Formats: sequence, C-alpha cells, structure tokens
Amino acid sequence: MIRLVFALRKKPGLSLEQFQDYWRSKHGPLVASFAEDMNVLRYVQTHTIDDGSNEAAQQARGDMEAHYDGVAELWWWSEAELEAALGSAAGQAAGAVLLEDEKQFIDLPQSPLWFAYEYPQVNPAPENVVARVKSNVVRVFFPLRHKQELSEEQARHYWLTHHGPIVRSHAEATRTLCYRQVHRANSVLDAQLQAQRGTEVESYLGHAEAWVDRGQAPRTEEARRANAAFIEDEHNFIDMQRSTFLFGKEHTFIDRR
Repeated sequence: MIRLVFALRKKPGLSLEQFQDYWRSKHGPLVASFAEDMNVLRYVQTHTIDDGSNEAAQQARGDMEAHYDGVAELWWWSEAELEAALGSAAGQAAGAVLLEDEKQFIDLPQSPLWFAYEYPQVNPAPENVVARVKSNVVRVFFPLRHKQELSEEQARHYWLTHHGPIVRSHAEATRTLCYRQVHRANSVLDAQLQAQRGTEVESYLGHAEAWVDRGQAPRTEEARRANAAFIEDEHNFIDMQRSTFLFGKEHTFIDRR
C-alpha cells in the first residue's frame, strides 16, 4: 500500500479546538463522501493531544520543531491505483472540492504532504490497534529529517537495519502495541499536490509511528533504559532540530480493507 501523509498546522486565527472540530465534523465527512471517486482505501485523522505530553517527549530529545496540530492520512492499494484515481475526471473534481475546503481551516503553506510506504516492525495481527478517543491508547507520530552528514540512502538504511531492531528488542519492556517506519516514497505526485497548496515546508524523510497504552505503560527500570536507548540511537541519524514529535487520537472515516 501507498499512503499520503499530510502534517497539518491550523489556519491562523483558529484555536486548536476550532480547527479539530471543523476537520472532524465538516472535512472528514466530505472526504468520506468521495471515497469511491478517489478510490481511497483508508482515511484517518490523528488529532494532536493538548496535554503537555508532546512537549515532554520533545524536551527529552532536545530542541525540536513545533509539533503539528494533526495528521491526515489516506491509503491506496498501489501507486498505479493512486495515479489512476487522481487522474480520473471524478478524482480531479473531488480533489478540487477538497482543496477548497482545506483552505477554510489549514495553513496550507506550512503543512507539508508527501506519499510514503510503511515498513512494519512491531505489528499485531490483525492490524486493528486504534488510538480511540475514549481509550488509554495513544498514537505517536514522529516525522523526521536525517542528519545532513548522512545521505538519504544511508539514513534510510540505518533507520531500517539498526534502529528498527533496537525498538523491536525492547517492545515487550515498553509495552509497544505497534511500531512502524513510514518512509517517503519520493513519488512524482508529491510536487503536484504541493504546488496546488503552495507548500513551503520541506518534506520529511518519513515518520515513525507507534501505539502505546498509557494505562499499561510500565514504570520499571527496564522500560526507562529502553526509552533511553531509543533516544540515544535516534541522535545517530535524526536531525532533531528539523524533526518533531506528537501524541494523538485517531478518527477513522474510511476503511475498506
């Protein structure tokens, strides 16, 4: 599968509550109404939690970018299906309507978007972990850019072959329910969507995502050492000052898997 990742900053003048309410109650159903026209497999909104946990996670890693106000993600089975859907008359008409509505609540120039492929690391079967509003489960969204002394290929390789195994080895100690690496696809379609929105922010190398149950989060010495190991290794390939981190809750509008 290929997915569109759209990291959102709210339009100036809106409160976080106003932004998330419009996104959930107005824009979400609008996207869902075009599911068949755009041949979308899944559509999920992740709404940033405003409780101080984001700042704590960022401070543990040093100076980072301000976190986003939410993340929109849409999935297609393949890039070929994606291209066909977006290139069709119905898909283009739907895209135009959605873009006009995005302008009502999103700061589009400051909200980067890109296509990506996911690489599961700690994955449940079936894949049904969701950070619902009335649950203790939260989703981690960690969009990252690599250190400038590394090439993109070197950073991707390190992330997959070195950092991934470290996280997997501590999954039980940290009670990680799911962990995936989502790498930017470098799709030719990125530029098209970015130009339509006047995107000014550079895309990320990708993002790490994880689901954890705060109600079962261990406060053991083993868990503390595991988290310290994660952060120590992140500094080997991530440019923290050009990356960010947030916890969020999910709202699913389309799921046709």
